[in-house]
Amino acid sequence: MAQPHRPTGSGARSAATTKANRGDGLLRLGAPPVAATALTATVALYMTLVAFGNVTDFGTNQQFVQHVLSMDTTFKDPDLMWRAVESPALQNAAYVAVIVWEALAALVLLAATWFWVTGLRRDAYDRARAASTVGLVMVLLLFGLGFLAIGGEWFAMWQSSDWNGLDAAARNVALAAFTLLVVHLPGVRRAGAERV
Repeated sequence: MAQPHRPTGSGARSAATTKANRGDGLLRLGAPPVAATALTATVALYMTLVAFGNVTDFGTNQQFVQHVLSMDTTFKDPDLMWRAVESPALQNAAYVAVIVWEALAALVLLAATWFWVTGLRRDAYDRARAASTVGLVMVLLLFGLGFLAIGGEWFAMWQSSDWNGLDAAARNVALAAFTLLVVHLPGVRRAGAERV
C-alpha cells in the first residue's frame, strides 16, 4: 500500500513551526514575568483608585485620620494619651501627605506596569523590576510603617472599634509583599539583559 505523500519542503516546516510558536505563546502566559506584570498592574490600579478616592471623597478618610491621630476612640490610657495629635492643621497635613504618597506610589507602579508590558516583547525586565520594587516598597512603607506601626501601635489604633484600619493595612502589606516576591523570582531574574 502506498504511503500518502507528505510535503517535505519549507511549507511543512513553517506550519509545524507556527504551531509550536503558538503553543510556546500560550505557555509563556504562565511565565514569571507575566505574573509579575499582572500583579504589578493590580497594585498600580489599586493604589490609583485609593488615591483617586481620597481626593474625590476627601472628607471620609479625613475623619479616619483625625480620629486615629487624636486617639479619641482608644481606651484613653493617660500613659498613652500624650501621643495624641489634636491640631486640625497637623491632622490635615498628615492626611494630605498620605494622599501625595499614595499618588506617587500609583504613578511609579503605573510606570512599572508599562515597563513590564514593553519588556515582555523584548525579554528585558531590569527597568520594570527596579520600578516595581520602588513602588511596592512605597506601598509597604505606607501601610506597614505608616498604618501598622505608627497608626496601630504609636497611636493605639488597635484599641478603637470604630476607626481601626489594621486589617485593611495588613491586606495591603500582604499584596505588596507577595508582588515584590514574584517580581524577584529567579525566573524573572534570568530574563535577558535590558536593551536600550
